[in-house]
Amino acid sequence: MSRHDDAQSTLRQGPMRPFQIVAIALCVLISMIDGFDVLAVAFTGPSIAAEWSLTPAQLGLVFSAGLAGMVLGSIFISPLADSLGRRRIVLGCLVILTLGMAATALAQNLEQLLALRVFTGLGMGGILAGINTVVAEYANDRRRDLAISFMAIGYPIGAMLGGLASSWIIANQGWHAVFLYGAAASALTLPLVMAAMPESLDFLLARRPPGALARYNRLRTKLGLQTVTALPAAAARAPRTGMAQVFRLGMARSTVLVCLSYFLLMVSFYFLVNWTPKVLVSMGRSVQQGISGAVLMNLGGIAGGLLLGLLSPRLGLLRVTTAALVLCFGSVVWFGGTHAGLNGLMALTLVIGCFMFGSMIGLYALAPAVFPTAVRASGTGLALGIGRLGATVGPALAGLLIAADWSRPAYFGALALPLLLAACCVWALHRPAAAALTIGSAPARS
Repeated sequence: MSRHDDAQSTLRQGPMRPFQIVAIALCVLISMIDGFDVLAVAFTGPSIAAEWSLTPAQLGLVFSAGLAGMVLGSIFISPLADSLGRRRIVLGCLVILTLGMAATALAQNLEQLLALRVFTGLGMGGILAGINTVVAEYANDRRRDLAISFMAIGYPIGAMLGGLASSWIIANQGWHAVFLYGAAASALTLPLVMAAMPESLDFLLARRPPGALARYNRLRTKLGLQTVTALPAAAARAPRTGMAQVFRLGMARSTVLVCLSYFLLMVSFYFLVNWTPKVLVSMGRSVQQGISGAVLMNLGGIAGGLLLGLLSPRLGLLRVTTAALVLCFGSVVWFGGTHAGLNGLMALTLVIGCFMFGSMIGLYALAPAVFPTAVRASGTGLALGIGRLGATVGPALAGLLIAADWSRPAYFGALALPLLLAACCVWALHRPAAAALTIGSAPARS
């Protein structure tokens, strides 16, 4: 066995070491911050609209601006993690989040708010592919399903806690303060990442950046292995990186299907997470009750993520994700047509959150399984970027449909349809080898 195999097999097949747990915990924390930052505008949307007299179409643009930035971050920043390193990109994106959220708190008009949300979105889009890849590469094979689930449910946890806090912050300090708290959370996370998040072992061995041997030996020490005087023998030619590579090596079909799945899911996903508070307010509920609906949706998402992590190893990731998408479609259509009271509406938001976030986490787990090490961050970033295109479409399209006086059942039905189409794309990936795919298989390809 080569030293390369020695280190990687120890990391993937041995017990989880403290440094692995800490690295994954940091990714969960960053996912929580990302959830808060992305949905801060949803929590503050009704207050911003009231203060600035925004139309539904204008509010839809506000919701979509940050998502547009996330598209750019996913497509143009995420691939840099394959050439510059996962850790460096995560740190850079945290700086963008800190500056963007702080500046958003100072926005004085719609144009400034739109520009600053696009800028903040660059960090949001770039960071998610980075932490998704770090978790996939640092969790061992036995715990990878649980690790990716926890990373992904960090998003609804952050959104849920952010919603609870935002309700009080808006009432007592105004909507501007919500963004200041988001900036503070990102700033406080920076030194933690600098101190405790190691560079990816796969990246060090594949790309061999300056100082790779010293960092490789530090990882070997943490894994309980002896240090070495040289890196393992490199491949005859370093694997090529970049977006174009994800359509080669027989990956074109899977890449297209994964990207389409992300796009379609995110059309519906970001319509729901952004517009739910406003829809509830338009139904006669208070701003606080509207935010409570968003909080319950994210609470359901935590349950959905855990369920997916538990069921995927037994039933197969593709089957569970497909089922979650179909059930989410049904629950969204139901919500659009219901005349239930407050308790019934809140229960439905909980159910929608369970299936919606379960679907999202299934796709998060699917992407690292499709792409090999050399293009894992690029491929994941591409899928997330295409998804963010859908995310910009959903909220903006909802604003246009509402402004055009579509009924609630009509626009909910129209924006739920992409969930069924996404289920078809995921099922199209179903092959005998893929049927048993679980989250735990994510980094198997290299």
